[in-house]
Amino acid sequence: MRTLSFFSLALLTAWSPLASAADLLPADRPIEQVIDHYIEARLQQEKVVPAGQIDDANLIRRLTLDLNGRIPTAAEVQAFVRSTDPAKRAKLIDRLMASPAFVRHQATEFDTMLMAGTNASIRDYLLKAFANNRSWDRIFRELLLPDENDPQQQGASAFMKPRLTDLDKLTNDVSVAFFGVNVSCARCHDHPLVPDWKQDHFFGMKAFFNRTFDNGGFLGERGYGVLKFKTTKGVEKQAKMMFLTGKVIEAPASSEPSNEEQKKEKAALEEAKRKKKAPPAPSFSARAQLVKVALEPEQRDFFARALVNRLWLRLHGHGLVAPLDQMHSENAPSHPELLTWLARDTVAHGYDVRRLLRGLVMSKTYSRSSRWDGEVTPALNLFAVARVRPLTPMQMATSLRLATSDPASFAADRKPQEVEKKIEQLEGSASGFARLIEQPHEDFQISVSEALLFSNNDRVLREFLAEGGDRLLTRLKQARNPREVIDLAVRNVCSRDPRPEEIPVLVEYLSKRADRPTEAQRQLIWALLTSAEFRFNY
Repeated sequence: MRTLSFFSLALLTAWSPLASAADLLPADRPIEQVIDHYIEARLQQEKVVPAGQIDDANLIRRLTLDLNGRIPTAAEVQAFVRSTDPAKRAKLIDRLMASPAFVRHQATEFDTMLMAGTNASIRDYLLKAFANNRSWDRIFRELLLPDENDPQQQGASAFMKPRLTDLDKLTNDVSVAFFGVNVSCARCHDHPLVPDWKQDHFFGMKAFFNRTFDNGGFLGERGYGVLKFKTTKGVEKQAKMMFLTGKVIEAPASSEPSNEEQKKEKAALEEAKRKKKAPPAPSFSARAQLVKVALEPEQRDFFARALVNRLWLRLHGHGLVAPLDQMHSENAPSHPELLTWLARDTVAHGYDVRRLLRGLVMSKTYSRSSRWDGEVTPALNLFAVARVRPLTPMQMATSLRLATSDPASFAADRKPQEVEKKIEQLEGSASGFARLIEQPHEDFQISVSEALLFSNNDRVLREFLAEGGDRLLTRLKQARNPREVIDLAVRNVCSRDPRPEEIPVLVEYLSKRADRPTEAQRQLIWALLTSAEFRFNY
């Protein structure tokens, strides 16, 4: 049986509190250097030699998918691979992050995360927020305390509204999304396996929302209201507003309104509905207290670490804490010092999501190969080898559009603004097809419905494999020989040059169908589009 090192044992037996400043690398180190330091230190402890770095074609594909939500154009790949500039990776990242597509992709990703389990969307709000590079703490504040009269916050209230019919769900959704904690198991009883979470925590969090209600499509909040619950022993308790750390917020003393006061309140609410205005805010807002306490220096570790862990999971397919909604004493992070340093850095730089993302993708850890040639694949939480990640619906749909478009539309001699506009148009036209693609989840496998969609659905033929002035198939018909067809198709779809072993196989396929070249070329495109290589970010 393999003996655990002291380092490994410590990770298994204790939730790491924030390490002292003396235990961490200096705060002025670049994010990517800190990541690689802590990841490589753990690999050395475990005596694991990590996978090598990916090649340039793979790197630009991975970065473009993660930062712009699409595969790169053939021209982009060619320019990046040929460049000898030692700073080309950093320049590529900065170019991708300066693109409007970066804002659109972040809005889509965060909308999917924040609105999971609802039929609503806050993407329009997020588009404005990320375009203005709003900090994560500001976004948090605006989602929980939206000013519906502020044009910059238009749409933010859609985070709360669809959840108001189920305050238990609202409580847990907020805890999961912003603090990395699923407290739902503590609703009926103290958590049986995690001493951190008791009924007092669940109902303490719910008490921040208990006074909130919908008033004619506007958020309202009362300045009074008592939340009671029964313990497993049948004892009735009054919940106090309590954050996950156990800090209690004392509300001002208030009594239930008299019948006369209730009538006045009802009349005022009806008047607000009639005028289509938000009801007046109370002098004491419970939700405002949650925002305040969550961002206090003594309490904000949950908030900062949850953001770091969520972005790490998105880029690596596995969190520093896994599952990402289980931050507690019985589930230690794989790299406690790294999580602590990144959280501290995130707070110090004002919860700048853009800055954090840049540091994450600049690291060598991010650009490891997904190919493992050893006998036993290392544990996921070592990050010794990149995890293959399925494309999201919008990544998949947009990439399908781009891969089957005429590469001349994105040639290097085109103006950057023209290329950006064309990509935005393709992205817009992809949204309908994206609804047919399953959202990735843990242990994702291609569904039967998706397999059938690409096997025998006329829509795939019409949208991606038909001829037309701006289609790849039309461009392939102009090729002079099978080898040129193969080069164009593979570069456009797979974002790389064809491999030596692929060329004779594909040449033979096309040569045997020389009497029906268009259909042969269509089948070639289809085979590349439906390959595992195209379906995943690897």
